[in-house]
Amino acid sequence: MDELKVFAPATVANLSCGFDVLGCCLDNVGDEMIIRKNDLGKLRITKITGQDLPMEIDKNVAGVAVIALLEALESNQGFDIEIHKKIKAGSGIGSSAASSAGAVFAVNKILGEPFSNKELIAFAMQGELLASGNAHADNVAPALLGGFSLVRSYDPLEIISLPVPDDLRFVILHPLIEIKTRDSRSIIKQSVSLKQAIHQWGNLGAFVSALYSSDYELLGRSLTDEIVEPIRSILIPYFDELDKISLENGALGFGISGSGPSVFALCKGESNALKVKNAIQEFYENKDIDFELHLSEINKKGVKIV
Repeated sequence: MDELKVFAPATVANLSCGFDVLGCCLDNVGDEMIIRKNDLGKLRITKITGQDLPMEIDKNVAGVAVIALLEALESNQGFDIEIHKKIKAGSGIGSSAASSAGAVFAVNKILGEPFSNKELIAFAMQGELLASGNAHADNVAPALLGGFSLVRSYDPLEIISLPVPDDLRFVILHPLIEIKTRDSRSIIKQSVSLKQAIHQWGNLGAFVSALYSSDYELLGRSLTDEIVEPIRSILIPYFDELDKISLENGALGFGISGSGPSVFALCKGESNALKVKNAIQEFYENKDIDFELHLSEINKKGVKIV
């Protein structure tokens, strides 16, 4: 195998109660990437469409992720990387994670799969380090593993895959403004009260329990965040109104996707998700902001060969 084309999915990270430790993989939103062997013994970014991103291999998240993988193998194999971006940078649905995860997945496949998908997470995290200044795994883990991922520990790295109740759907609104992850992280307080911490880990534990028991009402009650969301939500136009509209139309819960500006409504069932989507669209169409709106099932596979 000398060439591979993959679909690199978008992801929703944090899910309100799980800052930096919880993420989920979307099904019909993502990038396409083509990875080819070359005989030059070096890595090259040969083409990027859809976004204005660095072509230099050490300044591109896909490039640094693959560099980390090849260094671990002590390999001098060269690769050409094409990136066709459908996820806008700074969207809050894992643009950098998709590029990093897609690149290491494809290179690993071409090289005969020396690493498992779970082992690839550490290499993809190097792309996140470049993009945001923090090597977080809550986007790259679900992008590579599919479904819901929980980061139990960063040192040592331990990722747990969680079950996916069949009827869950995401409605994602992306206002077409950019909030860089690095900037969004800079406004977060570095310490929290014990009361806030207790509230947060109680909801995270309940969220995980609800996934195992398919308790949709408990899932919805668990989607609260007293630590990060109150600060980040001020950067998102009409956040409170969107929250109210989503819940009034039957969403289980509402929150910020990653660092924003994308927001998500978690819904039970396709018809309910469509109702929420239509209500959000009707509201936002009257605002002077361009936007994208997605309805997605949960991708249980992660990066896929296409």
